[in-house]
Amino acid sequence: MADLQIVRSEVNSAFKLNGFTIRKEASTFVAEQVAAVSKEERKKILDKLIEHLLHQCLSQPVLEKQHLEVAYKECLSSGLEESETILNVIDALNVPKLRYDCDRKKFTKETNVKNNLYPEPKWQAQLFIERYTIIQQRTTRNKLFAREALPSMENENRFQLRTIEVLQSSSSRVDEVIVLGLITQLTEGKYYLEDPTGSVPLDMSQTRYHSGLFTESSFVLAEGYYDDKVLHVMGLVLPPSETRETSLPYFGNLNTFGGISKTLLKHSKNLSKIEQENEDGMIIFLSEVWFDNIKVISKLKTLFSGYNDFPPIAIVFMGEFLSCPYGYEHSTQLKAALGNLCDMILPFKKLRESCKFIFVPGRGDPAAPNILPRPAIPSFITQDIKSKLGDSVIFTTNPCRIQYCTQEIVVIRQDLVTKMCRNSVHFPDAGDIPDHLTKTLLSQCTLSPLSLAVQPIYWKHADSLSLYPMPDLVVVADSFQPYTRSYQNCQIINPGSFPHTEYSFKVYVPASRLVEDSQIPNEDT
Repeated sequence: MADLQIVRSEVNSAFKLNGFTIRKEASTFVAEQVAAVSKEERKKILDKLIEHLLHQCLSQPVLEKQHLEVAYKECLSSGLEESETILNVIDALNVPKLRYDCDRKKFTKETNVKNNLYPEPKWQAQLFIERYTIIQQRTTRNKLFAREALPSMENENRFQLRTIEVLQSSSSRVDEVIVLGLITQLTEGKYYLEDPTGSVPLDMSQTRYHSGLFTESSFVLAEGYYDDKVLHVMGLVLPPSETRETSLPYFGNLNTFGGISKTLLKHSKNLSKIEQENEDGMIIFLSEVWFDNIKVISKLKTLFSGYNDFPPIAIVFMGEFLSCPYGYEHSTQLKAALGNLCDMILPFKKLRESCKFIFVPGRGDPAAPNILPRPAIPSFITQDIKSKLGDSVIFTTNPCRIQYCTQEIVVIRQDLVTKMCRNSVHFPDAGDIPDHLTKTLLSQCTLSPLSLAVQPIYWKHADSLSLYPMPDLVVVADSFQPYTRSYQNCQIINPGSFPHTEYSFKVYVPASRLVEDSQIPNEDT
């Protein structure tokens, strides 16, 4: 350890050079904090502390001890800037609203947005127009469509997108047509392709379907020929998805994910360091956790006991939280069940102090209609568990977003496999359903590529369902069997129903981006 008097002299000189007058007690405090580190590291800490104080706009340049104590705690104790959060749960109503500027060819962020759940009727069409714009700008710069392709490759590898308006202006047959549009039924039993310029009836009697789940209200690339005012579709393919690295230049330094930071935390060196140092840190995902079921509660107690000595970063519970509907007593029963859960958590001191318990509601949980995004469980039900566990408990929306250091995680509780298979124009002849689902979600840039009749959405909050740019992890809590899939550096997982899968769940390790299958052992064996 360096001599304290020498270190105090270094502290005084550093602050004096930057226009500050530092009291003796204050310089002694700083010297005591940095005396144990090397001279180079000491200089880095002092520079960061001074920079932090310069941004505080102090009324006078005389620094008291309390100024330095606050600044040191805020700026240096975790090594983070004020806007850098280690763990942040972002509810659906606080997701940034980004719009693509076609002239500037980049995204901008809307400000002063009112959270109106029931806006003007124009917003119903607007949500599809905005989704079309995102997919269209991404498709046109794909190597198969980009005009910047090498001349020698132009005729061989580059395709041309056409709009429906252009097709309808032709009085003769048009061959080798590729159109990006929305599959819809403008008349019952008859499919059309629609884009912002118009709609055209489809003949899909000879269509070859590529991989993916093609549902009504999903965007597709239709390949074929146009004749007699009908588009005869020879091939139907999903629009190409795009890796995060390719997308980000079009967003600049905007915070596309949400949270208090104005800039994207994905590239934060401080957060990346914390993430890598916590190599054993994990986030646990459990779906359909019935807090009124004795067996489930017993298994949760085993889970808490097992993780108490090495608490995870967070445990994410997804609904439904009761095993059956209780009618008018449903809210009362859930409040009592959460109280029992709270009493079970309290004895596990380490877990209670170091782990966050995050609750994402399901369709049957009180008290909201089946419209996405679904609000959090009302406070009159959750106030008791919040008062006992404090900041350890977070009740959020469905879907929601979780930012852990540089990791971006999107969570939704929805039986997507059943809904999308049931509403597909064509059920896949081959392949794995989770693979088809993964490609479809990332291609459509949304968690709900379904018609509004099948899955209603608050029109003005469709941004909360966005998967563009791609997050690191998407958790689709589905009643379907558990799976883990990876596509273009994005992982999509389903933990499955906790009670129906012999109490299995998913564990995500952010430092290594590893997804592990886990299960609570049977006590009878």
